[in-house]
Amino acid sequence: MKSRCVNLNYGNPSRQSLLEGGCPAVSHISRSHSSCSAETCRHDPSTVYTQLSYLDSPRSTSSNGFANRRKVGGELSTRHWWLVGLVFLVAAAAGVGVGVPLAFRGDPSATLEERLQMAKKLMSEYPLIDGHNDLPWNIRSFIHNQLEKLKLNESLKDVEPWSVSNWSHTDLPRLLEGRVGGQFWVAYTPCDAQYQNAVQLTLEQIDLIKRVIKKYSQHLELVTTSKDIKRVFQNNKIASLIAIEGGHGISNSFGSLRMMYELGVRYLTLTHACNTPWATSSVVEKSSGRIAKNESFGLTDFGKKIVQEMNRLGMMVDLSHVSTQTMKDTLAATKAPIIFSHSCSRALCNNPRNVPDDVLRQVKHNRGLVMVSFYADHVNCNGTANVTHVANHINHIRKVAGIDHVGIGADFDGINKTPQGLEDVSKYPFLVAELLADPSWTTVDISKLIGENIIRVFAEVERVRDQLMANGVEPQEEDLHPEYLKGKTNCTYIFD
Repeated sequence: MKSRCVNLNYGNPSRQSLLEGGCPAVSHISRSHSSCSAETCRHDPSTVYTQLSYLDSPRSTSSNGFANRRKVGGELSTRHWWLVGLVFLVAAAAGVGVGVPLAFRGDPSATLEERLQMAKKLMSEYPLIDGHNDLPWNIRSFIHNQLEKLKLNESLKDVEPWSVSNWSHTDLPRLLEGRVGGQFWVAYTPCDAQYQNAVQLTLEQIDLIKRVIKKYSQHLELVTTSKDIKRVFQNNKIASLIAIEGGHGISNSFGSLRMMYELGVRYLTLTHACNTPWATSSVVEKSSGRIAKNESFGLTDFGKKIVQEMNRLGMMVDLSHVSTQTMKDTLAATKAPIIFSHSCSRALCNNPRNVPDDVLRQVKHNRGLVMVSFYADHVNCNGTANVTHVANHINHIRKVAGIDHVGIGADFDGINKTPQGLEDVSKYPFLVAELLADPSWTTVDISKLIGENIIRVFAEVERVRDQLMANGVEPQEEDLHPEYLKGKTNCTYIFD
């Protein structure tokens, strides 16, 4: 018996409860995030999560009213940062420019304001590159990709439907206030589109991302190579990269994968909250670590060829959302470093969306990267979190895998529960300031965490691509075996 098509529209009632104050005409289409089991989390889904009021922080403004991430208000404290003052003094005498000293360490005696000033100074010199932002999906959900209705250069905090949704955290004023230097914008398509028109929807989201970048080209610039990230950052723009979340977005097609790369996609998350015919998702796992019956295959031979083709193209392989077995199978199959674009440590929150320590050690061997998510359910299994909890995940991954293998992938606009102190994209300096209270963090460490690590991984993926092409490796041409598609429906997935 054939399954019937699912017609998912903007009035999906399953998402109404996620809108504060009600927005019956434009509800947010559901995205399934795995949650901890009752045994480990004791999470009451009826809990109402309130966000802290926005903390005031010094910001400079340019003529257009936006925060200028190259300028930092206030003076550094010589009481705590005498070394900084000394370097500035010597440099001034020599008549040369000066940056933050590379050997500078965090100071637990410094005030929050002093640490924020240092954080902003660091972020003016080293780009913060976030690995995962779902703003494009909100644009589709809220305004049907109609960009004439989008005022991204204005604050959306007081504009419906953005202002009444727990899922909205991004606009240009807050990106600039948060000193964001680079962002992976995600082309997400719901799992229900698998075996239907997932490729079409993915292409439409890629088109949307490019149109947003073009519309706001004063502040955003499309980037497709690792070397261009810093060039764009130095030109006072946000380096904007494209990613696909969910392997179902390529519909089991090597040709689709190659065309996505040609359009600028630079990483693919192998699964979302559903299996593909060639890879299992984290949804098959319980937080106890057990695997559901008949769902233990991880990555199939076809899936391994997908990974190999991504290596050949120079597209990063993202293992957020995949099962533990898929993680391990991919790490065994890949010739290039992998990433987790938005995941946390399973040792601190026993959730299958997080990365276990044995996999963290494999990531170190692979020279890959885990970019820490801000989703409260993945940060702290009781469903509430703050900036310190996020810092704890960063520190744990740093301890197990090393400083070269940890980054930031907040998942803003794709989550509905944010940590206190990290409520939106303006708050990244507060995370850096939190880490600067720890003397084990140096300027070099911070620069790696916020951006240098992902640039390095991206560059190494490109080098593997160049080597494979120099060796004459040909594109994959295999089709998925029909047995994997038995009982599946090929029909159109329509938005009303």
